[in-house]
Amino acid sequence: MDNVLVVNYTYIADPDAIAEHRPAHRAFLATLAETGTLLLSGPMAPGVGQPDAGLLVLRGETPDEVLAALADDPFQQKGIVANIEVRGWKPVLGAWLEKVSD
Repeated sequence: MDNVLVVNYTYIADPDAIAEHRPAHRAFLATLAETGTLLLSGPMAPGVGQPDAGLLVLRGETPDEVLAALADDPFQQKGIVANIEVRGWKPVLGAWLEKVSD
């Protein structure tokens, strides 16, 4: 089984740029989902004083492998992503456990 890694994208403070490039970003992520690399993704709920962000759950062996898979994301290519954090994650309980543990 591949590892499960969680990626936190922190976005720049430019809602118009985010909205402009969102369709291409989602189309790119859909290709990763089709290959089984991307398990889940979506925007984070806004927090008071927090920048816009997105969370992605991916299969991969290492953080570098996941970063390489995401390198062509239009959000990265267009400078929408201000910061990326990648961490390994070991799901142990929950209704989706079978989905992320296959």
